[in-house]
Amino acid sequence: MHPDEEVLGAVGLTEMIVRPGDTSLAIGIGDLPIIAPSLLINLMEHAAILSLDLFLEPEETTIPISVEFISLSPASIGAELRGTSRVIEIEGKELTFECEVYEGDRQIAAALIKRSTVERVSFLARTAALNLVQETNKN
Repeated sequence: MHPDEEVLGAVGLTEMIVRPGDTSLAIGIGDLPIIAPSLLINLMEHAAILSLDLFLEPEETTIPISVEFISLSPASIGAELRGTSRVIEIEGKELTFECEVYEGDRQIAAALIKRSTVERVSFLARTAALNLVQETNKN
């Protein structure tokens, strides 16, 4: 990853239009046709990932660590949503993002998202090894 001072303040932006399948009703976590909170989190996570595009080395990526989420207002089918993120803190490999979702000028949601940088190949190798150990222990 580039030096912290270059990454701090990096921003990401993503957009979506709420479809019928994006609602709490459609995915079975409520009975209202409003956007599901998990999709708002996805929108903000995507913005966070995009904010790092220019700052990670080709062999690096990030993985989610935690999300502190607050829903401020509902959004219905057809709503055009904009997700934003900004890197506000870096501690070693852990990055903290301040994220928001808007429909026009109305804020829909906010979150603090933490992600950790990892090297793709070694991370996938460790994950595969852990799965093998778990499978071996079952038998």
